[in-house]
Amino acid sequence: MTLLGTGSPVPSSTRYGMSTLVQAGGLNLVFDAGRGAPVRMTQAGIPLGDIDGVFITHFHSDHVNGLSDIWMTGYVPAFGGRPGDLHLYGPTGLEELAAGLRHAHADDIEVRVADGELERHTTGLIAHEFAEPGVIFEQDGVTVTMFEVQHDPDHAIEPAMGYRVDYNERSVLISGDTIPHENVIKYGTGVDLLIHEVAEFEDITALPEVYAHHTNPRQAGEIFTTTAPRLAVYSHIVNGTSSVAPGISDEELLRRTRENYSGPLLVGQDLMSFLITAEDIDVYKP
Repeated sequence: MTLLGTGSPVPSSTRYGMSTLVQAGGLNLVFDAGRGAPVRMTQAGIPLGDIDGVFITHFHSDHVNGLSDIWMTGYVPAFGGRPGDLHLYGPTGLEELAAGLRHAHADDIEVRVADGELERHTTGLIAHEFAEPGVIFEQDGVTVTMFEVQHDPDHAIEPAMGYRVDYNERSVLISGDTIPHENVIKYGTGVDLLIHEVAEFEDITALPEVYAHHTNPRQAGEIFTTTAPRLAVYSHIVNGTSSVAPGISDEELLRRTRENYSGPLLVGQDLMSFLITAEDIDVYKP
C-alpha cells in the first residue's frame, strides 16, 4: 500500500491531494484521486494504464481533481496504454461526475482517435454507482466494503464514505473525510492498517468551522485506542492553512495524539509505502 497524496485542499508541493494506492491480489486499486495523483503513481512506478479501479469517498474537489488526469493520461499509449475502460466505484453521484468528465474532455478523445494516436475502446470511463453501503467490489480475492461516515455536523456533505479492503486475512481501512464516527470503529476494529484523516492548528481555538468537519488528534487517539489497529497512519492532513492559522510539526501532532493513544502511529508522507504480512508491517519511507 502506498500513500500517493496525504494533503488537503491547501496547494502544497510536499503533500499532494488525497489519494491512496492499495495493491492486493495482483490489482492496483486507487482510493480518491486528488491533485497530482498521476504524478505520484508514476513516481511509485505504477503505469497509469494498470489501474484496476478508482474508488471515491466523496465529491469535494480535492478528492477528484486528479481523476480526469488519471483517466486521460492512462489511455495515451506513450504514458499509460490502458487496454480498455477505466472503472470508477463509489456512492450516488458518481455517474454524474463521470458523465461530466466525458463531456468536458470529449474533444481530447476525438482528436486523438482522428490522429491515429489511440483506439476509441481504450477511452471508456465506467461508473459503478452504489446507493447503499456494503461490499461493492469483489475480484481475485480482494473485497472492498464501502461504509458511511460524516463529514460535517449537519449532514450537508453527503454522500461521505470510507472504505475497508480485505485480502488474504489482511485488512486496510481508509476513513475518508470525517468527524469521529461509529462506522470507523465498527469497520476499523482490529484492522492491520488504519489510515485516518486529521486536522489540527497551533491554536486549537482557530477555525472552529474546520474542526467541525474533521477529526482532531485527541479524538483520533481515542479512535485508535478503541480500534487497536496493528498500525495507525495519518493522511489527508489538514495542518494549518496559512500564516493566519499556522499548523504544527509532525512531532507535535504525534504528541497531541499520544494524549489518548500509546500504540503504533505514523504521520503519513507522500510515497510512504507499507508491506503487510502476517508477521509484520514493513514501512518504506520516501
